[in-house]
Order: sequence, then C-alpha cells, then structure tokens
Amino acid sequence: MSEATKTLEGWYALHDFRTMNWALWNKADEEERAHALDELQTLWEQWKQTENDNQGSTVVYSIIGQKADFVIFHLRETLEELNALETELNKSAFARFTIPTYSYVSIVELSNYMTKPGSTEDPMENPEVLARLKPILPQAKHICFYPMNKKRDLQDNWYMLSVEERRGMMRSHSMIGRGYAGKVKQIITGSVGLDDWEWGVTLFSDDPLHFKKLVYEMRFDEVSARFGEFGSFYVGNRLTPDHLKDMLK
Repeated sequence: MSEATKTLEGWYALHDFRTMNWALWNKADEEERAHALDELQTLWEQWKQTENDNQGSTVVYSIIGQKADFVIFHLRETLEELNALETELNKSAFARFTIPTYSYVSIVELSNYMTKPGSTEDPMENPEVLARLKPILPQAKHICFYPMNKKRDLQDNWYMLSVEERRGMMRSHSMIGRGYAGKVKQIITGSVGLDDWEWGVTLFSDDPLHFKKLVYEMRFDEVSARFGEFGSFYVGNRLTPDHLKDMLK
C-alpha cells in the first residue's frame, strides 16, 4: 500500500453561497428592508470582532454569473462554530430574502510534501506555519473558488503512486504557484470525509486576470494534467456592508 501523506490542519472552513430572491426583496417595504439590513450589519460586526480577537476570519464577496449572488467565507476553530454561524444567519430577517445555492465544508490544510525528509522540526512551533493554518483572510478585490479531486483512474491513480513520486510532482507544481507570490494569495482546504470533493482552493487577488493565468499555467503541470479533476469555478468581487447596501437599492 502506498504511504499516505501526513497533513497539518488549522481552522475549519465554510463557503456559504446564496442567491437573492429579488422578487421578494422588491416587494418588501422600506421598513422590512431596513430591518433585514440592520440584522445583517449586526452579524457582520460580530464576524469582524471575532477576526479582531484572532479566533477566526470572515470575508464576503459578490459572485458574478448565475451560480450565486454572494458568498460568505468563514474560518473558525470548530465545526460547531460554523454550524452556529450558519444557523444564526438563517434565523435572521435578511436570510428570508436569500436562497442557499451551494456550500462547501473543509479545513485549512498543509501537506508534508514540502518538508525535508528526516526533518525533526515541529512545524506547529513555526509561526509561519501557524499563520498559514489559521490565516486572516485577505481583503483582496477578487476571489476565485473551486473544488477539486486527485484522479483515481487506471494508470492515472494518484493514490497508487509512491510518496517520493508524489512529493517530486508537488514540488514542481508548487513552483508555479510561487511565481505568483505577491499577486495571488491561496488558501487550500482539505475536505476528504467532509464534503463531496477532496480539496477546496480559494484564490485572492487584486487582478482577476491572475486567476486565469495561474490556473492555465498549472494545467500544463503533470499534477493537474494527469491527475486533476475540477468542479465549478466561482469568481467574484469583494463586498463590504456599504457595497451590499448599494447593490440592494
């Protein structure tokens, strides 16, 4: 049996995608709309306070296209906290005007592919590793999210390769990502046993063209070309409370 890759885990993640029920929103009177936005503003302030306390992080983005209107991306210490956040939003007046369209449950993950063989360093004592496992989410202008699997198909079965083969390929794969350092921030979340796909990839950038160039370049790398299977892509723009109010006018 091929050796399983060891991983480090950090905060749990929830991508909560929703569509606005515009017909219902347009029928609502000014008082109903104001009440809904006030409740959402209160929740938003709570999310920000959690981030200030370094107990999690939350960002909100509008989504372009027909898959959703916006996504709320939460990172928290436990699944119970994510469940409570979802329930609290669902009970709010604002949620009455939304339709859940998609969600993704996972956990921030780092693999040991980049660890030097024989290293005795405890990665959990490394501040840089901890910052990657429990990150404060960027306030970049744009987001790109997609789920993915590693293929299990005849000769292209990722899980039948030796750990040395996988490590070599992932080192090459990671070099492409390093070429976008300072341009794209990447959060990898593992979802084996937690959701339908194996990983979720969330990219942040001030220039959405970097998403296209990065993903396209990686298509030519053996890890993606032979073993990558990808779900739907969701792309959007950063949403602040003021931007949301303007969108809902």
